[in-house]
Amino acid sequence: MSLLRSPLHDEHVALGATLVPFAGWEMPVRYTGDIAEHTAVRTAAGLFDLSHMGEISVRGDDAAAFLEHALVGRLSAVGLWGARYTMMCTPEGGVVDDLIVYRLDDGNYRLVVNAATREKDLEWIRRHAQDFGVHVNERAELAMIAVQGPQARELAATLIDAHWREQALALAPFSACYAGEWFVARTGYTGEDGWEILLPAADAAEAWAALLEAGVAPCGLGARDTLRLEAAMNLYGNDMDESVSPLESGLEWTVAWEPADRDFIGRAALEQQKASGGLRRFVGLLLEDKGILRGHQRVVVDGAGDGEITSGGYSPTLDRSIALARVPAGVQDRAKVDIRGRLAEARIVPTPFVRYGKVRIDV
Repeated sequence: MSLLRSPLHDEHVALGATLVPFAGWEMPVRYTGDIAEHTAVRTAAGLFDLSHMGEISVRGDDAAAFLEHALVGRLSAVGLWGARYTMMCTPEGGVVDDLIVYRLDDGNYRLVVNAATREKDLEWIRRHAQDFGVHVNERAELAMIAVQGPQARELAATLIDAHWREQALALAPFSACYAGEWFVARTGYTGEDGWEILLPAADAAEAWAALLEAGVAPCGLGARDTLRLEAAMNLYGNDMDESVSPLESGLEWTVAWEPADRDFIGRAALEQQKASGGLRRFVGLLLEDKGILRGHQRVVVDGAGDGEITSGGYSPTLDRSIALARVPAGVQDRAKVDIRGRLAEARIVPTPFVRYGKVRIDV
Protein backbone atom coordinates (compact mmCIF):
# COMPACT_ATOMS: atom_id res chain seq x y z
CA MET A 1 0.00 0.00 0.00
CA SER A 2 1.45 3.35 -1.04
CA LEU A 3 1.84 6.08 1.55
CA LEU A 4 -0.13 9.31 1.37
CA ARG A 5 1.83 12.52 0.92
CA SER A 6 1.25 15.93 2.40
CA PRO A 7 0.84 18.97 0.13
CA LEU A 8 4.19 19.99 1.67
CA HIS A 9 6.03 16.80 0.70
CA ASP A 10 8.29 18.53 -1.83
CA GLU A 11 9.21 21.19 0.74
CA HIS A 12 10.30 18.50 3.20
CA VAL A 13 12.42 16.79 0.54
CA ALA A 14 14.04 20.11 -0.42
CA LEU A 15 14.96 20.70 3.24
CA GLY A 16 16.59 17.29 3.50
CA ALA A 17 14.11 15.97 6.04
CA THR A 18 14.24 12.35 7.15
CA LEU A 19 10.89 10.95 5.99
CA VAL A 20 9.24 7.97 7.67
CA PRO A 21 5.93 6.09 7.41
CA PHE A 22 3.46 7.43 9.97
CA ALA A 23 -0.24 6.53 10.18
CA GLY A 24 -0.33 5.75 6.47
CA TRP A 25 1.52 8.93 5.49
CA GLU A 26 5.11 9.76 4.58
CA MET A 27 6.02 12.43 7.10
CA PRO A 28 9.19 14.21 8.30
CA VAL A 29 10.53 12.84 11.56
CA ARG A 30 13.36 15.40 11.72
CA TYR A 31 15.27 18.03 9.71
CA THR A 32 18.43 19.04 11.62
CA GLY A 33 17.99 17.04 14.85
CA ASP A 34 15.37 16.32 17.47
CA ILE A 35 17.00 18.29 20.30
CA ALA A 36 17.68 21.37 18.17
CA GLU A 37 14.11 21.37 16.88
CA HIS A 38 12.70 20.79 20.36
CA THR A 39 14.78 23.68 21.74
CA ALA A 40 13.64 25.99 18.93
CA VAL A 41 10.03 25.53 20.00
CA ARG A 42 10.76 26.02 23.70
CA THR A 43 12.83 29.18 23.12
CA ALA A 44 11.61 30.78 19.87
CA ALA A 45 9.32 29.19 17.25
CA GLY A 46 8.94 25.92 15.39
CA LEU A 47 6.91 24.91 12.34
CA PHE A 48 5.09 21.58 11.95
CA ASP A 49 3.26 20.00 9.03
CA LEU A 50 -0.01 18.56 10.39
CA SER A 51 -1.68 17.88 7.06
CA HIS A 52 -2.02 14.20 7.96
CA MET A 53 -4.53 15.05 10.70
CA GLY A 54 -8.22 14.55 10.02
CA GLU A 55 -10.41 17.63 9.55
CA ILE A 56 -14.14 16.92 9.74
CA SER A 57 -17.07 19.31 9.35
CA VAL A 58 -20.34 18.64 11.22
CA ARG A 59 -23.16 20.93 10.12
CA GLY A 60 -26.92 21.11 10.51
CA ASP A 61 -29.73 22.15 12.82
CA ASP A 62 -29.01 19.20 15.14
CA ALA A 63 -25.22 19.54 15.07
CA ALA A 64 -24.99 20.72 18.67
CA ALA A 65 -27.40 18.03 19.91
CA PHE A 66 -25.45 15.33 18.07
CA LEU A 67 -22.08 16.40 19.46
CA GLU A 68 -23.50 16.71 22.99
CA HIS A 69 -24.46 13.04 22.60
CA ALA A 70 -21.28 11.89 20.85
CA LEU A 71 -18.62 13.61 22.97
CA VAL A 72 -17.87 13.43 26.68
CA GLY A 73 -17.33 17.20 26.84
CA ARG A 74 -20.23 19.65 26.98
CA LEU A 75 -20.26 21.98 23.97
CA SER A 76 -23.02 24.24 25.24
CA ALA A 77 -20.39 25.82 27.50
CA VAL A 78 -18.21 26.69 24.48
CA GLY A 79 -18.77 30.15 23.04
CA LEU A 80 -18.84 31.02 19.36
CA TRP A 81 -15.39 30.52 17.83
CA GLY A 82 -14.34 28.65 20.95
CA ALA A 83 -12.60 25.27 21.07
CA ARG A 84 -12.66 22.28 23.39
CA TYR A 85 -10.38 19.28 23.83
CA THR A 86 -12.58 16.23 24.37
CA MET A 87 -13.10 12.51 23.72
CA MET A 88 -15.32 10.13 21.80
CA CYS A 89 -15.94 7.00 23.88
CA THR A 90 -17.34 3.54 23.29
CA PRO A 91 -20.46 2.45 25.21
CA GLU A 92 -18.03 0.56 27.48
CA GLY A 93 -16.14 3.78 28.28
CA GLY A 94 -13.03 3.19 26.17
CA VAL A 95 -11.56 6.07 24.18
CA VAL A 96 -12.38 5.96 20.46
CA ASP A 97 -10.22 9.07 19.95
CA ASP A 98 -9.31 12.40 21.48
CA LEU A 99 -9.93 15.50 19.40
CA ILE A 100 -10.43 19.24 19.35
CA VAL A 101 -13.85 20.55 18.36
CA TYR A 102 -14.39 24.17 17.26
CA ARG A 103 -17.79 25.88 17.42
CA LEU A 104 -18.09 28.18 14.39
CA ASP A 105 -21.78 28.91 14.89
CA ASP A 106 -24.82 27.12 16.29
CA GLY A 107 -25.03 24.68 13.40
CA ASN A 108 -21.42 24.50 12.24
CA TYR A 109 -18.60 22.67 14.01
CA ARG A 110 -15.11 21.62 12.96
CA LEU A 111 -13.38 18.58 14.42
CA VAL A 112 -9.65 17.82 14.22
CA VAL A 113 -8.90 14.15 14.89
CA ASN A 114 -5.78 12.01 14.94
CA ALA A 115 -4.15 10.83 11.73
CA ALA A 116 -3.96 7.17 12.80
CA THR A 117 -7.68 7.04 13.56
CA ARG A 118 -9.14 9.40 10.95
CA GLU A 119 -10.89 6.70 8.91
CA LYS A 120 -12.24 4.95 12.02
CA ASP A 121 -13.35 8.28 13.47
CA LEU A 122 -15.13 9.34 10.30
CA GLU A 123 -17.04 6.03 10.16
CA TRP A 124 -17.90 6.26 13.87
CA ILE A 125 -19.16 9.85 13.56
CA ARG A 126 -21.24 9.09 10.49
CA ARG A 127 -22.77 6.00 12.08
CA HIS A 128 -23.81 7.80 15.25
CA ALA A 129 -25.00 10.86 13.31
CA GLN A 130 -27.62 8.90 11.38
CA ASP A 131 -30.36 9.73 13.90
CA PHE A 132 -29.60 13.44 13.76
CA GLY A 133 -30.12 16.01 11.03
CA VAL A 134 -26.48 16.71 10.34
CA HIS A 135 -24.04 16.58 7.44
CA VAL A 136 -20.61 15.06 8.09
CA ASN A 137 -17.82 15.85 5.63
CA GLU A 138 -14.09 15.22 5.65
CA ARG A 139 -12.18 18.34 4.59
CA ALA A 140 -9.48 16.57 2.62
CA GLU A 141 -8.84 19.69 0.51
CA LEU A 142 -7.21 21.43 3.46
CA ALA A 143 -3.63 21.44 4.67
CA MET A 144 -2.72 22.09 8.30
CA ILE A 145 0.39 23.64 9.80
CA ALA A 146 1.28 24.57 13.38
CA VAL A 147 3.52 27.42 14.52
CA GLN A 148 4.50 26.91 18.15
CA GLY A 149 6.74 28.70 20.63
CA PRO A 150 7.02 31.97 22.58
CA GLN A 151 7.69 33.94 19.36
CA ALA A 152 5.35 31.91 17.13
CA ARG A 153 2.36 34.20 16.82
CA GLU A 154 4.51 37.30 16.39
CA LEU A 155 6.47 35.72 13.52
CA ALA A 156 3.45 34.07 11.88
CA ALA A 157 1.35 37.24 12.01
CA THR A 158 3.36 38.66 9.12
CA LEU A 159 1.66 36.10 6.85
CA ILE A 160 -1.85 37.27 7.70
CA ASP A 161 -3.40 40.13 5.77
CA ALA A 162 -3.57 43.31 7.83
CA HIS A 163 -7.38 43.24 7.63
CA TRP A 164 -7.47 40.13 9.91
CA ARG A 165 -4.12 40.32 11.68
CA GLU A 166 -5.27 42.20 14.78
CA GLN A 167 -8.16 39.78 15.29
CA ALA A 168 -5.86 36.78 14.97
CA LEU A 169 -3.33 38.21 17.42
CA ALA A 170 -6.13 38.98 19.90
CA LEU A 171 -7.36 35.37 20.02
CA ALA A 172 -7.65 33.94 23.51
CA PRO A 173 -6.26 30.43 24.11
CA PHE A 174 -8.57 27.77 22.70
CA SER A 175 -10.38 30.10 20.33
CA ALA A 176 -10.26 30.59 16.57
CA CYS A 177 -11.12 32.93 13.72
CA TYR A 178 -11.04 33.11 9.95
CA ALA A 179 -8.33 35.17 8.28
CA GLY A 180 -9.59 35.16 4.72
CA GLU A 181 -9.64 31.48 3.71
CA TRP A 182 -7.33 30.53 6.56
CA PHE A 183 -8.74 29.12 9.80
CA VAL A 184 -6.46 30.25 12.64
CA ALA A 185 -6.73 28.61 16.07
CA ARG A 186 -4.76 29.37 19.21
CA THR A 187 -4.23 25.72 20.07
CA GLY A 188 -1.33 23.29 19.95
CA TYR A 189 0.32 20.07 21.09
CA THR A 190 3.66 21.28 22.45
CA GLY A 191 2.97 23.01 25.77
CA GLU A 192 3.83 26.35 24.17
CA ASP A 193 1.78 29.22 22.77
CA GLY A 194 1.09 29.42 19.06
CA TRP A 195 -1.35 28.82 16.26
CA GLU A 196 -2.65 25.85 14.32
CA ILE A 197 -3.70 26.97 10.85
CA LEU A 198 -5.99 25.15 8.43
CA LEU A 199 -5.63 26.51 4.92
CA PRO A 200 -6.28 25.48 1.31
CA ALA A 201 -3.70 22.92 0.22
CA ALA A 202 -2.77 25.19 -2.70
CA ASP A 203 -1.61 27.87 -0.21
CA ALA A 204 0.48 25.56 1.96
CA ALA A 205 3.86 25.67 0.19
CA GLU A 206 3.90 29.47 -0.04
CA ALA A 207 2.92 29.83 3.62
CA TRP A 208 5.57 27.29 4.66
CA ALA A 209 8.28 29.11 2.74
CA ALA A 210 7.27 32.47 4.20
CA LEU A 211 7.41 31.11 7.73
CA LEU A 212 10.88 29.69 7.13
CA GLU A 213 11.93 33.07 5.74
CA ALA A 214 10.56 34.70 8.91
CA GLY A 215 12.91 32.56 10.99
CA VAL A 216 10.61 29.77 12.15
CA ALA A 217 12.47 26.44 12.42
CA PRO A 218 11.00 23.38 10.64
CA CYS A 219 10.31 20.58 13.13
CA GLY A 220 9.48 16.91 12.69
CA LEU A 221 7.58 14.20 14.50
CA GLY A 222 10.53 13.49 16.80
CA ALA A 223 10.47 16.94 18.39
CA ARG A 224 6.69 16.94 18.44
CA ASP A 225 6.76 13.80 20.59
CA THR A 226 9.32 15.06 23.12
CA LEU A 227 7.50 18.38 23.39
CA ARG A 228 4.10 16.80 24.03
CA LEU A 229 5.65 14.34 26.53
CA GLU A 230 7.18 17.19 28.55
CA ALA A 231 3.78 18.90 28.46
CA ALA A 232 2.11 15.61 29.57
CA MET A 233 -0.22 15.61 26.59
CA ASN A 234 -1.66 12.16 25.86
CA LEU A 235 -0.89 10.34 22.63
CA TYR A 236 -3.67 8.14 21.32
CA GLY A 237 -2.58 4.53 20.97
CA ASN A 238 0.04 4.96 23.71
CA ASP A 239 -1.61 6.65 26.68
CA MET A 240 -5.21 5.70 25.92
CA ASP A 241 -7.24 3.68 23.44
CA GLU A 242 -10.51 1.75 23.31
CA SER A 243 -9.33 -0.58 26.11
CA VAL A 244 -9.00 2.18 28.72
CA SER A 245 -11.24 5.03 29.85
CA PRO A 246 -10.50 8.74 30.28
CA LEU A 247 -10.78 8.17 34.04
CA GLU A 248 -7.60 6.08 34.04
CA SER A 249 -5.80 8.27 31.51
CA GLY A 250 -5.60 11.50 33.47
CA LEU A 251 -8.49 12.86 31.43
CA GLU A 252 -11.49 12.90 33.74
CA TRP A 253 -11.35 16.69 33.46
CA THR A 254 -12.60 16.35 29.88
CA VAL A 255 -15.81 14.61 31.04
CA ALA A 256 -18.75 16.94 31.74
CA TRP A 257 -20.89 15.13 34.32
CA GLU A 258 -23.45 17.93 34.54
CA PRO A 259 -26.25 18.13 33.65
CA ALA A 260 -26.92 14.65 35.01
CA ASP A 261 -29.48 13.88 32.30
CA ARG A 262 -27.09 14.43 29.36
CA ASP A 263 -26.90 10.98 27.77
CA PHE A 264 -23.51 10.96 26.06
CA ILE A 265 -22.08 7.72 24.67
CA GLY A 266 -20.20 5.86 27.38
CA ARG A 267 -21.73 7.77 30.29
CA ALA A 268 -23.21 4.77 32.11
CA ALA A 269 -19.93 2.85 31.96
CA LEU A 270 -17.89 5.84 33.13
CA GLU A 271 -20.27 6.51 36.01
CA GLN A 272 -20.01 2.88 37.06
CA GLN A 273 -16.20 3.01 36.93
CA LYS A 274 -16.10 6.18 38.97
CA ALA A 275 -18.49 4.80 41.60
CA SER A 276 -16.59 1.53 41.93
CA GLY A 277 -13.42 3.28 43.14
CA GLY A 278 -9.91 1.87 42.95
CA LEU A 279 -9.16 3.44 39.57
CA ARG A 280 -5.58 3.31 38.41
CA ARG A 281 -3.63 6.55 38.62
CA PHE A 282 -2.13 8.22 35.57
CA VAL A 283 1.11 9.80 36.74
CA GLY A 284 4.38 11.37 35.73
CA LEU A 285 7.69 9.58 36.40
CA LEU A 286 11.14 11.13 36.74
CA LEU A 287 13.97 8.62 36.49
CA GLU A 288 16.58 8.96 39.25
CA ASP A 289 18.90 6.21 37.99
CA LYS A 290 20.73 5.75 34.71
CA GLY A 291 18.71 4.60 31.73
CA ILE A 292 15.86 5.70 29.51
CA LEU A 293 12.17 5.22 30.27
CA ARG A 294 10.22 3.65 27.41
CA GLY A 295 6.66 2.65 26.71
CA HIS A 296 5.49 -0.73 28.09
CA GLN A 297 8.18 -0.95 30.74
CA ARG A 298 6.87 -2.43 34.01
CA VAL A 299 6.44 -0.04 36.92
CA VAL A 300 6.66 -1.50 40.44
CA VAL A 301 4.96 0.49 43.20
CA ASP A 302 5.75 -0.91 46.64
CA GLY A 303 2.64 -1.89 48.56
CA ALA A 304 0.36 -1.31 45.58
CA GLY A 305 1.42 -3.60 42.72
CA ASP A 306 2.57 -3.21 39.15
CA GLY A 307 1.76 -0.62 36.52
CA GLU A 308 3.10 0.23 33.07
CA ILE A 309 4.72 3.14 31.28
CA THR A 310 2.51 4.38 28.47
CA SER A 311 4.91 7.00 27.02
CA GLY A 312 8.52 7.65 27.94
CA GLY A 313 11.77 9.09 26.71
CA TYR A 314 14.48 11.69 27.14
CA SER A 315 13.47 15.23 28.08
CA PRO A 316 15.77 17.78 26.40
CA THR A 317 14.53 20.56 28.68
CA LEU A 318 15.15 18.62 31.91
CA ASP A 319 18.12 16.60 30.62
CA ARG A 320 16.47 13.65 32.37
CA SER A 321 14.33 10.68 31.39
CA ILE A 322 10.61 11.11 32.02
CA ALA A 323 7.46 9.09 31.43
CA LEU A 324 3.72 8.90 31.74
CA ALA A 325 2.47 5.75 33.42
CA ARG A 326 -0.65 3.99 34.64
CA VAL A 327 -0.11 2.67 38.18
CA PRO A 328 -2.32 1.11 40.86
CA ALA A 329 -4.47 3.32 43.08
CA GLY A 330 -2.72 4.75 46.11
CA VAL A 331 -0.73 7.70 47.41
CA GLN A 332 2.82 6.46 46.88
CA ASP A 333 5.36 8.92 45.53
CA ARG A 334 8.10 6.43 44.64
CA ALA A 335 8.34 3.64 42.07
CA LYS A 336 10.80 1.32 40.38
CA VAL A 337 10.94 0.73 36.63
CA ASP A 338 12.05 -2.54 35.08
CA ILE A 339 14.72 -1.51 32.56
CA ARG A 340 16.01 -4.69 30.92
CA GLY A 341 15.66 -6.68 34.14
CA ARG A 342 17.11 -3.97 36.41
CA LEU A 343 14.77 -2.12 38.78
CA ALA A 344 15.63 1.56 38.43
CA GLU A 345 14.51 4.17 40.96
CA ALA A 346 11.94 6.73 39.84
CA ARG A 347 9.93 9.45 41.52
CA ILE A 348 6.21 9.93 40.93
CA VAL A 349 5.77 13.62 40.09
CA PRO A 350 2.92 15.96 39.15
CA THR A 351 2.43 16.85 35.51
CA PRO A 352 3.07 18.69 33.28
CA PHE A 353 6.84 18.48 33.49
CA VAL A 354 7.28 21.64 31.37
CA ARG A 355 4.75 24.24 30.25
CA TYR A 356 5.35 27.57 28.50
CA GLY A 357 9.09 27.08 28.67
CA LYS A 358 9.16 26.69 32.46
CA VAL A 359 10.10 23.53 34.37
CA ARG A 360 7.11 22.67 36.56
CA ILE A 361 8.61 19.97 38.78
CA ASP A 362 11.43 19.74 41.30
CA VAL A 363 14.36 18.05 39.56
